[in-house]
Amino acid sequence: MQLIRTFIAADIPLPIQQTMQCHVDSLRHALGDLVRWAPVQNIHLTLKFLGEVSPASVEILTQMLRAEADSYSSFDITIGGLGSFPSSKQARVLWVGIQAPAELKALQHSIEAACARLGYASDPRPFSPHLTIGRVRDHISPADQQKIRKALEETTIDSLGTTRIDSIHLYKSELRPGGSVYTKLFSVPLKNAATT
Repeated sequence: MQLIRTFIAADIPLPIQQTMQCHVDSLRHALGDLVRWAPVQNIHLTLKFLGEVSPASVEILTQMLRAEADSYSSFDITIGGLGSFPSSKQARVLWVGIQAPAELKALQHSIEAACARLGYASDPRPFSPHLTIGRVRDHISPADQQKIRKALEETTIDSLGTTRIDSIHLYKSELRPGGSVYTKLFSVPLKNAATT
């Protein structure tokens, strides 16, 4: 049986992705190949990384997400700020921040708990909402790590805008030579999302 690498996420509208990309381009120019940059179309708000699941699990996950989404209303998030995990001195992941309302944290916590009930491992780290823009390559030199820290200090990404989160999605992630390709398996609206 072929397993599917999956994650649960909320989408970021293309105009905000494109605005973000304009800001990221200066970092890309400064850091080049030290970082594997996320393509603009792959930028999303991860709520839960599931890893590899069986095709049969997709239907169970669909039912679970429908139940969770029905308990939460849509809400707005504000995007802006620049940072890195785990720290600026040892950057591994570069991100743009999200000012998260209580509703986002509650939704993510609820999804995390529901996934744990289905047997998926809980993430021991506290939820820190962010949009990954790049991952630092392995085995870089201390001088390159310093270069990354300096570039982060010299780059400012102010508010990129506010967007409404009105649905959540299960994505399939395929690792290919040219980078990850994400395919939406299904979407679930939050309970008061506008329908067309």
